[in-house]
Amino acid sequence: MRLCVTRKGVKGVSAIDRADLANFGPILGAGVQAGVMDAVELSFLGGAGTVTGSKYLLGSGTTRVLIDAGVFQGEKQFRLLNWEPFAVPPRSIDTVLITHAHTDHVGYLPALVRDGFAGEVLATEATVELAEIVLRDAAFLAERDAAHAAEGGYSKHHPPLPLFNIGDVERALKLFRIVEFEVDYELAEGWTARWTRAGHILGAASIRVQTPAASVLFSGDLGRATHPVLRAREIPEGADVVLVESTYGDREHFETSARAHEPLAELIRHTARRGGSVLIPAFAVDRTEVVLQTLTELLHAGRIPALPVFVNSPMALAALGVYRDPRFSDELRPDLDAGSFVDLPQLREVRSTEDSIKLNNPKVPSIIISSSGMATGGRVLHHLEHLLPDDRNAVVLTGYQAIGTRGRALADGATHLKMHGRQVPVRAEILIDEEFSVHADASELLDWLAALSPAPRQVYTVHGDPRSAVALAAAATARLNLTAVAASHGQTVSL
Repeated sequence: MRLCVTRKGVKGVSAIDRADLANFGPILGAGVQAGVMDAVELSFLGGAGTVTGSKYLLGSGTTRVLIDAGVFQGEKQFRLLNWEPFAVPPRSIDTVLITHAHTDHVGYLPALVRDGFAGEVLATEATVELAEIVLRDAAFLAERDAAHAAEGGYSKHHPPLPLFNIGDVERALKLFRIVEFEVDYELAEGWTARWTRAGHILGAASIRVQTPAASVLFSGDLGRATHPVLRAREIPEGADVVLVESTYGDREHFETSARAHEPLAELIRHTARRGGSVLIPAFAVDRTEVVLQTLTELLHAGRIPALPVFVNSPMALAALGVYRDPRFSDELRPDLDAGSFVDLPQLREVRSTEDSIKLNNPKVPSIIISSSGMATGGRVLHHLEHLLPDDRNAVVLTGYQAIGTRGRALADGATHLKMHGRQVPVRAEILIDEEFSVHADASELLDWLAALSPAPRQVYTVHGDPRSAVALAAAATARLNLTAVAASHGQTVSL
């Protein structure tokens, strides 16, 4: 039996004057401007032509729904878009639906609130818990980095400002409302939304939106067929139009085996023998948990020595607490216990700035886990600055590295890395371990599309570099006989 929860009192575009409507431009399309107020259009405002900044706007003359509100990361041309005025007045948006709590899906929300959005933000309970951690940390880092840039004089802006501040975050957090999986929520007359487990991170979901014109399914980030920590993803009901992520749309992951992560285990063994330390930049949400669970398995199997393991990220430690929370135990794999899936005798939690600084020169061979996963900011930058020049050390990249990030530069063999206004030599050993990735690969993405019932009449590949998005669209067309194309940034289509 399908449940439906009705939400009352949502403000629509009817509250906006005609002058505002005229300024919406091409996002609304000619039909709405001509007075056809029941037309529904889909606009790709982020996560198209790039793997970050996911934002998809569904709109008609009376309703505006934004699916995800992510910040752009990576290449400068995309990062600059974070500072551009939003495509429509934020106050015209009725509701924001969040697939999961990674910053490239939720990190723009405080800026949206700062500029006038005051509607509800709907997300699963675990997503709400994790988003609170992610957004507060993002504000702290943004404000700190702006202050450091002002002090160091290495910003072109005078004065350098953060994208948003902690006050914007606190106002955004008050707008969150919790939804359950597999429950239909009424957004407006003729509009409903439903969340289905996506198996990517805790609380992650695909979201199916029914509009008066058509049904639209947003995959969010899809997990693999099996996840090291979480329950497997579930297949949502199909829709007329499907947006599917394509992060790994042009390649396959390595097959797992009894000797999974052997390159990592070997790296840890020989780095310890030569007296160095292993730095693992890891996303604070989910990737840190997966890395810790993997290290637990490698240690218990005798494949790595017992070394001190430092988790140097207050955000990662807070997220680990959410993963261990009994409220979310039903999202974990049935064979894992929420309290013990991480079992490392020498696990150390690094919370203070002083203790973090001490890790720049570890006195004994150690494993240091710190965010961010693509080395775009956070405490990991200071560790890279101190550890990269020493060839006894090693750095492990734990998954996809977006174009334009420091992580991508390391993956591509950079000999120097620019940090805090200076060039740092790269002499440490670099390992790329994509076995950590919890993004579905090309075959798994096609399997997800093939399982949708009813089959979509139109598929847009999103949230991927252009090559991977185009490759997945071509594969979906050739192998599944679907009409599939790669979406373009700023594109608007009629439903």
